[in-house]
Amino acid sequence: MLRSSPGTPFTDWLREHAVPLTHLDPEELLDDLTPLSGLIAGARVVAIGEHSHFIDEFALLRRRVLRFLVERCGFTVLAFEYGFSEGFPLDAWARGEGTEEDLAAHLATAIPVGLTEPLQWVRRHNRTAAAAPVRFAGVDIPAAGGSLLPALAPVADYLRSVDPEAVPMAETAMRIGASFAGGSAAVAAPAWARLPAAEQDALTAILARLLIRFRALEPLYATRGDRHDYDLALHRLEGACHADHTFRAMAGLFAGDGLTADTSARDAYMARSVRRHLERLGPGTRIVLVAHNAHIQTTPISFDGHLTGLPMGQQLRRALGDDYFALGLTSIAGHTADMRRDETAPFGFTLADTPLDPPEPGSIEAAFADAGLGLGIADLRGARTEASEGPDRIRLQGTYVHTPVVDAFDAVLTTPASTVTKDLRI
Repeated sequence: MLRSSPGTPFTDWLREHAVPLTHLDPEELLDDLTPLSGLIAGARVVAIGEHSHFIDEFALLRRRVLRFLVERCGFTVLAFEYGFSEGFPLDAWARGEGTEEDLAAHLATAIPVGLTEPLQWVRRHNRTAAAAPVRFAGVDIPAAGGSLLPALAPVADYLRSVDPEAVPMAETAMRIGASFAGGSAAVAAPAWARLPAAEQDALTAILARLLIRFRALEPLYATRGDRHDYDLALHRLEGACHADHTFRAMAGLFAGDGLTADTSARDAYMARSVRRHLERLGPGTRIVLVAHNAHIQTTPISFDGHLTGLPMGQQLRRALGDDYFALGLTSIAGHTADMRRDETAPFGFTLADTPLDPPEPGSIEAAFADAGLGLGIADLRGARTEASEGPDRIRLQGTYVHTPVVDAFDAVLTTPASTVTKDLRI
């Protein structure tokens, strides 16, 4: 236990209300997580965040919470910050298709963000589960912004059966998309920015025309094919459109002339994907949603006073109300994985194991430290009415997002230290 020190009224409130956890091992007893069932109540979507990708403690905590929510609370879906289209083969694998070795092939081109172990657990769980198998779902734009092809290739296949006249447009979009595709947005975005403006504009125009045509010809498509296939192809096409918009938004952000909150397109698509899974996976669907804190928080993202994005969590709270629960993960001390742009690297960046500075005054991490708390969880909703002067920032890798933390997250789970994962293929 950390040594407590005098603090703010919020620190006093936190000291009284936070619940300590006993360990990080996802294979051991879950009893210390029992208070979590009361916190989430009847929520249909519980989002689990992290202040940085590639952190061992956060991966372990997510696996513990996933296991608890499935085994003790009846959650039925693991959703990840992972491409919507690419999620379907992983869902089939998690439900028992293929061999154990197939998972590595499925994930060969994906950024290693802690997906392997949760999927392996879901597959093991499904082998012996008495209830329906736990499903896997991707929610992100194709390749998390690395390539349009995972969405556009199946769209083109669909069009070959219902609208052959539109196939050349899809193939042209795929040709342009292939010219800048990479392992991640860190590769694709700068490659897109180097395209001639005529190519950029042609891609946007084609995608817009295809999307409008999809919607306008819905009755015709319905007579030529299956409704499920239409809905799936439409959502994939929307993912490609949102990804294309994101390339433009990121270019504007880096150039300093971007529009306010223009990067929200990716989060809007992720929120729509989550809602789509809720609606289509049947009654009783409850989703464990894994993504970065900056995606799950329910307040806007701003830097230096400039509004940059409306996160997925804000949009899910607006749509689902209390059926959405945001659980932020952070650390008081330790290290972070600083992502440094490097276009020669496989995913467009390298990782630097960087020590975290001591918690800033006014941060949720400083409040946990001042309260003498280590590994533990705090339901922040009570603090909205019971404590004044709540924390106004939370860690984001080596910096902070300035936001009213008790409004941004329903609960925060903190660990005393964070450790960067070793031997990543980055």
